[in-house]
Amino acid sequence: MTIEVRPATDFDDVATMVGPKRPDATVCWCLSYRIPSAQNAALRGPARGELVRELVGQDVPPGVLAYEDGEVVGWAAVHPRTDTSFARNRRIPHVDELPVWSLWCVRVRPGHRGQGLAHHLVTGAVEFARGNGAPMIEAYPVDNRGAKVDLTMAYVGTRSLFERAGFVQAAETTSVLNGFPRVLMRLDLRG
Repeated sequence: MTIEVRPATDFDDVATMVGPKRPDATVCWCLSYRIPSAQNAALRGPARGELVRELVGQDVPPGVLAYEDGEVVGWAAVHPRTDTSFARNRRIPHVDELPVWSLWCVRVRPGHRGQGLAHHLVTGAVEFARGNGAPMIEAYPVDNRGAKVDLTMAYVGTRSLFERAGFVQAAETTSVLNGFPRVLMRLDLRG
């Protein structure tokens, strides 16, 4: 198995990972944290995909994709926090004024889970942020203490996933997802 993680510049591959089965469906497209909540609520059906197509075409695409032997198998959303709803989120604190990047979604396609792809995605997202000049990257996983996390809510990752990648807890949050508290984890990229 050869895994390659690279910037998400291919719209069709992004759509495979985060798009709906029906083009008129109004689903996440991994936009719920990427755009302001009012815009997210107002954006319906195919307009969501069109916005993602625009984001994929920007100089800094909205994340990274993992490929296994050339087939897209994973997605991680990572971008400067100032361009996300985390810039204004009242439940997730700001630790300092550094221009940090946020890593908020890690998805692995069914049939490819349990093979360590989430680790590749986190590592690839970290390298993407570092390569784009980020001094620090943070994530907001659940602290599930080993308990099972519902797959529909597992996209935020777990504390242990990020600890294995070198992240350390920087703050508590008041955010809860699937009954688990979320923690703010950070990795310093300046060294």
